[in-house]
Amino acid sequence: MATDDWGIDDGYSDVSGGWHPVSPETVRALRQAMGASSDDPDGGPPAGRAVQIMRLGDEATVDGPAELTLEDGTVLPVEHRLPPDLPLGYHDLRPLDGDGEAARLIVSPGRCHLPPDLSAWGLAVQLYAARSESSWGMGDLGDLKQLIDWSRDRGAGVLAVNPLHAAAPLPRQQPSPYFPSSRRWHNPLYLRIEAVPGAAREPGLAELAAEARALDAERIDRDGIWARKLAALERLWAGFGGDAGFERFLAEHGADLTDYATYCALAEHHGSGWRSWPTDQRRPDAPAVARFAEEHADRVRFHAWLQWLLDEQLVAAGAGDMLIADLAVGVDPDGADAWLWQDVFAEGVRVGAPPDEFNTQGQDWGLPPFVPWALRDAGYEPLARTVRASLRRARGIRIDHVMGLFRLFWIPPGNGPRSGGYVRYVDDELLDVVALESVRAGAFVVGEDLGTIEHRVREALHQAGVLSYRLLWFESQPPRDYPRQALAAVTTHDLATVAGLWTGSDLEDQRRLDLHPNEEGTVAMRDRLRAVAGLADEAPVDDAIVAAHRALGEATSMIVTATLDDLVGEQRRPNMPGTTDAWPNWSIPLPVSIDDLDDQPLVGLVVEALQAGRTAAPAES
Repeated sequence: MATDDWGIDDGYSDVSGGWHPVSPETVRALRQAMGASSDDPDGGPPAGRAVQIMRLGDEATVDGPAELTLEDGTVLPVEHRLPPDLPLGYHDLRPLDGDGEAARLIVSPGRCHLPPDLSAWGLAVQLYAARSESSWGMGDLGDLKQLIDWSRDRGAGVLAVNPLHAAAPLPRQQPSPYFPSSRRWHNPLYLRIEAVPGAAREPGLAELAAEARALDAERIDRDGIWARKLAALERLWAGFGGDAGFERFLAEHGADLTDYATYCALAEHHGSGWRSWPTDQRRPDAPAVARFAEEHADRVRFHAWLQWLLDEQLVAAGAGDMLIADLAVGVDPDGADAWLWQDVFAEGVRVGAPPDEFNTQGQDWGLPPFVPWALRDAGYEPLARTVRASLRRARGIRIDHVMGLFRLFWIPPGNGPRSGGYVRYVDDELLDVVALESVRAGAFVVGEDLGTIEHRVREALHQAGVLSYRLLWFESQPPRDYPRQALAAVTTHDLATVAGLWTGSDLEDQRRLDLHPNEEGTVAMRDRLRAVAGLADEAPVDDAIVAAHRALGEATSMIVTATLDDLVGEQRRPNMPGTTDAWPNWSIPLPVSIDDLDDQPLVGLVVEALQAGRTAAPAES
């Protein structure tokens, strides 16, 4: 395999070892998306800003005298050698000879925060699905607090949730948490309205709450919920008398928050994402945008206030001690992050996955990728800010499709996954940025390393202190032989639940939807479950669920998690890749209220099985 100057591989191997060359047409289209000149199609990318990575305590020389500006503003003269005791962070090194641009100097620990004695079990939850009698038609941050408290009382040490990233504030709400407007801010749909300052004094909230709870009980109606929550929040904002904490929040986040809130106000005003706005408002630095923000200052401030409320409710939920946040692999091309960082994203390209044994048509996620040279030219600031935001109120973070730090599967404009190709990033530098943010936050990192993965990737992640992600559905060995530096689980949101696999309902759903399921692979997964759990082929589904988690609990991995879907026996998976309207993706509520978890015998049996397994598991492998 060869890689060109733009980072494009000349082909890739599939999960069976088959080689797929990338066509010249695909290479040409991907180069153009990265800014290649039509006059020089064979030329390389711009040199861009210099980036230098140092590990803590390293020594490095410089070419001639320079001036080093540390992240805190301290200026140090440099002659020929950089100081070996530089602090962690993002610094600028400017040569004194000539008028060259300052190089970005990143001092990284090289390894993520990872307590050696980490050992925990917990739940993995689709928060929107975890409704209570108090929430407005979908799970919210009040429900998160309830689940954290419930889990902690039973000895759990973590609670993993779907991405809580912000969607665009439009009447039609994006259902997928993996297609966010912004990965740096949170979704106001998750606000517990009754916990907002002034809610107890505001008349009419009970009526809005009743309307929200009366919406479709079989499918999460985000549009209807948002309409009612927005009405409630606007009333509460009108009566908001100010708060010193809000002012501190504004000062702390500065222009980042203002820019995001401005996008939200513009999106509401135009009723769409930025690609269809007037031309003079399509760039965040445009004078027309500044005028709009000034003319609509109250609405901009309103959207900033929503983010403060979300942050306050996350703190109140105890998220920092328990939460494993989820970082999506990309963003909506029409959303806030793509607007603010449009010069760093590839135009018209979508990220996806090549065909594999469980998604035989391949996948197109519709997400624009960072351009490798442009991201580096930006000093990796977009990546750093994104990871930092996800770690802000969390004990740990799960990076979705962590292979994206190494390479991503790019699909050219107007084509499908079979015409895609892999584009590489400077992975050791991206890992150093992740490690720096992890250590600063004191939070561990889990890498979702499933699917088509190169052999060296897991070793590089291991060396960087990133936990692997091991699923019972895919591992050939029993959980007691899983690696120590890992998070172990039975399944994930894109795969069959235990009940769906054991009963065969998930396979029937795929057939009905004409998804060309991998019948042989599905049978193998069921056989693996039967063997690992010691089940008879005709065992009741509840017995299969309990036995699967008893085996999972014996994993030597640092963390094990069980989905709340499995605890309540849900047969449907949260997301069915390859479908849109044919499956209620990201909209399936749990069949029971979280208020009633203690009344479900299966819940108690699974928790006991996990606890027993963790007690029996050897300390290390």
